[in-house]
Amino acid sequence: MHTIIDLLKRDIGKASSVGGIVDAAHDVARRAGFDAMIYDFSPVATTPEGTLVIPSHLSHREAPADMRQLWCEQKYHQHDPVQQIALKTSAPFVWSYRQNGRHTALASHLKKEHEPVTAYLHDTNLTCGITVPLHRSTGGFATFTVIQKDAGPSFIRDTRDVLQSVGLMGQIMHDAALPHLATDQTQATIAALTPREAECLHLSAQGHTAKEIADQIGRSVPTATLHLKSATAKLRARNRAHAVALALHYRLIEL
Repeated sequence: MHTIIDLLKRDIGKASSVGGIVDAAHDVARRAGFDAMIYDFSPVATTPEGTLVIPSHLSHREAPADMRQLWCEQKYHQHDPVQQIALKTSAPFVWSYRQNGRHTALASHLKKEHEPVTAYLHDTNLTCGITVPLHRSTGGFATFTVIQKDAGPSFIRDTRDVLQSVGLMGQIMHDAALPHLATDQTQATIAALTPREAECLHLSAQGHTAKEIADQIGRSVPTATLHLKSATAKLRARNRAHAVALALHYRLIEL
């Protein structure tokens, strides 16, 4: 497996885009005995209430074309038990939807809310895999998943032998892909604040009044207030303080 890791580093080093990096990682995953691969990234892991944030980037290889639409637009991602487990651990783990996840991380975890995801993965033969959680100190959250289709009865035993190496593969791929993600994919998509709205919220977070904010941005108090109200509305916040809290949580501003 060390040869596979060396091969991954070499091939990723030749790639100049996220797509190229994903292709290189998928090629190496296939050499390691896996068929499909999925990589997703969210600049913020959860909402303030603890719900998974829909990924700003999702790439997959040898998975159905409608997966992106289901996971991102129909929000299957928020009800994906593998993602829910990944959120709470930093260690790579083996999972299987067969026999209700018996002997894997899914055991005793599957619930009624997971049924649409479970049914889809059974229908598409994506029932057995390894997921690598990738938590960043800045709050970003990604997962790297490899899947073996038509996995045999020894899948769980066999894949545990390569768990550490797959974890290293995921880390290498993620570190290479992150700098290539578009700016709008590395920022939370909850609201598209203008630079001026973000600036006004940032000043508000520092404790400045509307008048002080107006003085700092060189505009009138009504204009500064308008920017703050617009940001509050975009964030669907109850008030200015709530807007500041949300902007900080989603890293739209920083103190």
